[in-house]
Amino acid sequence: MLSLSDVVLRVGGRPLLQNVDLRFPTGSRTALVGGNGAGKTTLLRTIVGERDADEGTVARPKGLRLGFLPQDIVDTMSGEDAGGTVLDHVLRGAAHITDLEARLRALEQRIETATGAEQERLLDDYGRTTDSFEQLGGYELEAEAHRVLSGLGFPPDAHGRPTAELSGGWRVRVALAQLLLAKPDLLVLDEPTNHLDVETIGWLEDTLTSLPGALLFVSHDRDFIDAVADTIVEVAAGTATTYDVRSGTIVAEEGGFAAFVHQREERLASLRAARAQQDRQLADVERFVERFRYKASKAKQVQSRVKALDKVDRIEIADRKQLVAKFSFPEPPRSGRTVVETKGLRVAFDDHVVLDGVDLAIERGRKVAVLGPNGAGKTTLLRVLAGQLEPTSGTYELGHNVDIAVVDQHQAEVQDLDRTVLEEFRTALGDEHRGLNHRSMLGAFGFPGDLAERVVGMMSGGERTRLGLAKVMASPVNLLLLDEPTNHLDLASRDVLEDALQAYPGTVLLITHDRHVIRGVADAIIEVDGGRARWFDGTYEELLARRSAPAARPAAPTRADGARGERGPSAGPRADTRDKRSEAERRQARHAATKDLKKEVTRIERDLNRAEATVAELTRELADPAVYDDQERVKGLVARHGAAKDEAADLMKRWERASLALEDAEASARA
Repeated sequence: MLSLSDVVLRVGGRPLLQNVDLRFPTGSRTALVGGNGAGKTTLLRTIVGERDADEGTVARPKGLRLGFLPQDIVDTMSGEDAGGTVLDHVLRGAAHITDLEARLRALEQRIETATGAEQERLLDDYGRTTDSFEQLGGYELEAEAHRVLSGLGFPPDAHGRPTAELSGGWRVRVALAQLLLAKPDLLVLDEPTNHLDVETIGWLEDTLTSLPGALLFVSHDRDFIDAVADTIVEVAAGTATTYDVRSGTIVAEEGGFAAFVHQREERLASLRAARAQQDRQLADVERFVERFRYKASKAKQVQSRVKALDKVDRIEIADRKQLVAKFSFPEPPRSGRTVVETKGLRVAFDDHVVLDGVDLAIERGRKVAVLGPNGAGKTTLLRVLAGQLEPTSGTYELGHNVDIAVVDQHQAEVQDLDRTVLEEFRTALGDEHRGLNHRSMLGAFGFPGDLAERVVGMMSGGERTRLGLAKVMASPVNLLLLDEPTNHLDLASRDVLEDALQAYPGTVLLITHDRHVIRGVADAIIEVDGGRARWFDGTYEELLARRSAPAARPAAPTRADGARGERGPSAGPRADTRDKRSEAERRQARHAATKDLKKEVTRIERDLNRAEATVAELTRELADPAVYDDQERVKGLVARHGAAKDEAADLMKRWERASLALEDAEASARA
């Protein structure tokens, strides 16, 4: 168990964190929260050993296996680290298991030629190594790697793709898959959901809660924290405070994050009361010192009280206002009723179709969340609406008097690192804003006073994201296109952004993986997947309710302005009968198109199960110490075991190819 005792961390000689005591026992799942710049990343670097504590002790047990996913993992995945295929890269995470397999193969070769006492020694070694390999799940390792990659959104045909060809976001997923396969004793993740879509985050939540070791993660996604954490550590006011939010406890009845907020407010109330009492006592002492400072008869008492004042450990309370970025929106000009409309919109890059046949009409004042898996076309849709990308065919049209502002996930990357915050902010303002008080505007975005003079390159990712938001939103607009605006924003800043978007009088199209923000802001959903964009006129919770009720009758079709479709004169029992007959015919056609492939997949699965059972049976025989009394039998078992493993591996590849072909056929049949 890794632990920290009385740890002090300094930056530039200034104390950043003091009196930090933390424990990470096996099976614990700890969320680390706090404002941008509070010291979370510095604390993580200390825990994983990238920097030393300035004071105190960080105890790491001998042999502790530690896995770390930093925010800048993409920068480190270059050169040799990015070599090989996606599957190769993931399997490197389980080097402690693959090394055992390599040792087994080497022992098998040596056993074939050895004799006498040497062969007996090698057979004993082989038995012990086989036992360790089996206990660590070595025989299922490659299948587990494929499962993890699929869970993180990689289709089967991408598992063999060169890692060097992947974009930054997908490389982050590869690095995460590698760590999940490794199952370290302590897994440390710094904002692991930043590059994941909503569906993948749900899969990750389930996976992390079943890990055998300890977990420590930084996240600003309260839904993710609710689902995973049993302990929350808040970094604030120069220290780290631990809160128990385990499910099943009284304090966690309303969810882990709600339990944390409740406990924190109780603790702060107690601290404020203690601070008030301490202030009164100190004021009494200071009055005594001031009153009798120059009286010789009281000199001894005065000096005693002065020394006591110097030794007082002042109670510090986190100033919640300092943790909040205050976003504000100028009143925008009024647009026409229809803000943006697309007809038959199609976007293709060479032979790859991203969007096809998209028809949308979004009306003034709607707050629309755009959902879908990564790579489905969400950002492409926003780029078309922003005029940054021309569609391959179809049309899109902005309504009367529509002004657009775009906040994308690369806002922070285009900033000049050598400028001050104020200088960078001014680059985004037109001549009509030259006379405004720029410092006051920056103050509203969380950069008051001297913070406006800070150099951009010295700021955290969250602070640079806030600066990007400030630059875009400084001018009044009536259509906001937001692509992952919450990345790197702390919890308090996300809350205020959510409040501001709720009050914003214009129209919003929002891409985000933060489900709390989606629930708080969106009154409509666009689901982008498979080249299509489907409109849902309702909240995120209503969409989830519809998904969880498959037997429910479909709602009437809707327009993007929220108007309900009505039944025509042909609606009624006959129309229902025709619909049922058409659906039955479609099901029959799909069955015919996929029948042979389903049979093949089933047959291969049956053969694969038999092969894996044979491998397991031979493994059990090789793990029996009594077997090694008969050297000839061992030789035969080793040979049969190797052949069975090869057969199972070949069947696994055939099953993957057949399953992929079946998926393609089913997709074609549905189209």
